Amino acid sequence: MLATLVVVSCVLVTCAYLLLPARQQLPPGSQLPGGPSGRPILGNLFDIPPYHSWFKFQEWSNQYGPLFCLNIAGRNHVIVSTEAIANDLLRERGNIYSDREQLPMAAQLLSDNLRPLFLPYGETWRNVRKLMHNLANVSVAASYESLQEEESLRAIRDLVREPGSYETWFERYSGGLILRLAYSKSVSTGKEPLIQRILAVLHNVERVASPGAYLVDSVPALLRLPPVLAPFRREAARLHSEELDLFRTLLKEGVETSQERSQSDDNFCGKWFSNKDSYNISDDQAAYAIGTLFEAGAGTTASAMMSFTLAMTLHPSEFAKLQHEVDSVVGNGRIPSFSDMPNLPRVRAIAKEVLRWRPVTAGGLPHMLTKDDVYKMDDGRSVFLSAGSNVHPVQWTIHREPLRYPDPDSFRPERWLEKEWPTYREPLTHYPNLQNFSAFGFGRRICPGLNIAERSLYILIARIAWCCDIFQRQSSNGEALVPPSYDYTTGFNVQPKPFAFDLTARPDRREILEAQYEENWVRNEETKQNT
Repeated sequence: MLATLVVVSCVLVTCAYLLLPARQQLPPGSQLPGGPSGRPILGNLFDIPPYHSWFKFQEWSNQYGPLFCLNIAGRNHVIVSTEAIANDLLRERGNIYSDREQLPMAAQLLSDNLRPLFLPYGETWRNVRKLMHNLANVSVAASYESLQEEESLRAIRDLVREPGSYETWFERYSGGLILRLAYSKSVSTGKEPLIQRILAVLHNVERVASPGAYLVDSVPALLRLPPVLAPFRREAARLHSEELDLFRTLLKEGVETSQERSQSDDNFCGKWFSNKDSYNISDDQAAYAIGTLFEAGAGTTASAMMSFTLAMTLHPSEFAKLQHEVDSVVGNGRIPSFSDMPNLPRVRAIAKEVLRWRPVTAGGLPHMLTKDDVYKMDDGRSVFLSAGSNVHPVQWTIHREPLRYPDPDSFRPERWLEKEWPTYREPLTHYPNLQNFSAFGFGRRICPGLNIAERSLYILIARIAWCCDIFQRQSSNGEALVPPSYDYTTGFNVQPKPFAFDLTARPDRREILEAQYEENWVRNEETKQNT
């Protein structure tokens, strides 16, 4: 009995030594950031809700200010709640704020240090990022517009025919586009086994990487447990095997398909393979880089379109204004195209406001600080931030900063269109746009698929406004069935849970839609079969 007590005491003392924050010698004139007090050893571990934690972060931000600190089992987490501070740290000081903590479950066990999203900042990350930039930068993204117009046409045609399956059509729209660009693969229904397999990988990443999903991320010492005592290790090994097999197979097939085509028709895999030696990355790293572009483009674009539909259902007057703009620019006789975008500022404003109002990655993605730093706040305080801190730019709170976004909880597209709002910029032929918008992250870790996602949102929003009417569904006694403003899924990326609305084709426009679909899809398919 005495021996057992001695062992337990030694374990507790060791844990306390490892987990309690060490006393630090602060630079002269600096102070530690404030924040909620926590429990011994565990800190704030159990103060953070298991899902939708950004609501709690916003509450703490109101109490402790725009830069505060949490202790989670001995690990330092700095919460950033304004865009100015996020840009100062993560963009302007990106050389020391661009690392990622190697969380055991998502980065190490699930991804085997291959997924670019979780790679540490260094030479490998730069090489992988170079590939992703070359495939999706702003000049290259413009060459993908014809495919985006094709996919958006099909999405709206099926949305009109079967609006209740809107989630499927939005996922097929975004996922089908990236599949064509990356692997030269087409999808028809959006329910094919390949699509379901890819979406399963995507949803697994979102679930596994969600804050608080696995205790091992807060207590990394659990990694030392043997697999028989660590079910999370067995789960991660199975999931990694599935996604590695998927990404390897897609890369191999993508390269083979590309080699059968002309260089001008190269997919992402072919573009990598033809310049393979210049990237200095392994085949598996390339497979994950291209697969990650699918993850980034497919899930976030579909989620944003679901939030757009929710916003238009809740705010019919805003949808009417959107339709008026599109009609005045495009007219009745043709479907909007990318050439119309400079003259459609409200389309762009609504896309931006959707991402502000309901950010897909509401909790943000943490960056890790690699060197001690001191940041001077607007109130004159010099705040010390220690190396190894995880710095969280919480998008939900950043997008609700009252000075930058007055009336922050309301859906107000005019904040991007009218001079009296702080976020207004000219000329409206260029602004608003999504370039460097905080919804896509900050600094060197900004989403590499931004330029593709931006165009995908613009063209689909414009075409829905031109082709469709959206209504609140009526109950049997004639009352409007208003969906909840925030009933969202849990996880790393979030989207509204299924909600009721009605959608129909606008008068005289279904014929134009069907004729355009016939020309772009049916005849093209017949041409392919004949050749």
